[in-house]
Amino acid sequence: MNVVLIPAYEPDERLVALVQELRGMPVVVVDDGSGPSYRDVYAAAAASGALVLAHEHNRGKGAALRTGFAHIARAFPGAGVVTADADGQHAPEDIARVASRIGPHRITLGVRAFTGPVPARSRLGNTVSRLAFRLAAGQAIGDTQTGLRGLPADALPWLLSVPGDRFEYEFRMLLQAATAGFELIEEPIATIYTDGNASSHFRPVRDSLRIYAPVVRFAGSAVLAFAIDTLALLVLHTLTGSLLVSVVAARVISASVNFAVNRSLVFHRGRDVPLRTAARRYFSLALLLLAANYGTISALSDLGLPLLAAKIVTEATLFLVSYGVQRAVVFAPASARAPQRSAGPVSARAAPAADRVRK
Repeated sequence: MNVVLIPAYEPDERLVALVQELRGMPVVVVDDGSGPSYRDVYAAAAASGALVLAHEHNRGKGAALRTGFAHIARAFPGAGVVTADADGQHAPEDIARVASRIGPHRITLGVRAFTGPVPARSRLGNTVSRLAFRLAAGQAIGDTQTGLRGLPADALPWLLSVPGDRFEYEFRMLLQAATAGFELIEEPIATIYTDGNASSHFRPVRDSLRIYAPVVRFAGSAVLAFAIDTLALLVLHTLTGSLLVSVVAARVISASVNFAVNRSLVFHRGRDVPLRTAARRYFSLALLLLAANYGTISALSDLGLPLLAAKIVTEATLFLVSYGVQRAVVFAPASARAPQRSAGPVSARAAPAADRVRK
């Protein structure tokens, strides 16, 4: 059995129509603090067969999804979950098809083709998001912003631990899926937009910063390390007169700062990894990247590529490799790198006491 989960904030009659079209499938709707003006909409959804959970105030889509996951894990043990949006973007037949593909250890994404009339901000947003995901995870996904996702029961305990309360939650879900032991598969769905997607509550600047924060922080850390490396090189060379000593010492200093920043600020889970273990992994990776840097630049130069171009291509490629390895291995606690298979009970903390149920 699969349960449809619909997080909603200030919905209209399209939510009620979707619930009515999904008769035969259990539906859980989470009212994310829409307020008294929307009680009639949620009452109609409940009258159409949905179970409505409510937040007292708006907490964000990620928080609404976790509230739904926690309830479903308790009320429907062993059930898979299909998440869908409340604004009419997901056709019932597409929801049913994604539900049919739910299986252990895999997450099914309903992928839009973005053909026909698509709002410019939606097309641009998904393009940027796809690029950011490919940079961060080294995997190409056709639609990283889709809200239509098929999630197996064995993913619910892990999903309750994924951080983020707003739109960044869904992006982090994709980033952490492989590390948590889940394969991402795609299922084509229709591209549906109504009223120019005016009902979307996505805030382009603020929510984009939340979504891309991990990659931005990593890039900032790399820029800081480069600046320290350059400054240390100039100072040490002035003091010692030895280029070799200056290069090696500057790299050790900059790498140490980069390690500390990444462990504390970029990859938050890195603080759960013993310092000695994380340092060993990091500096082993640094040596491998140094060798790869030299080998790749040499190979590209031998193929006739100018040195500067070879350097840019190499550094861009190794930036992606470094980010992926540091996220998945260097700063990943053993518990995070091991697949989480059980669908055990959800802790009381996962379902906030402020939530109430309306039937």
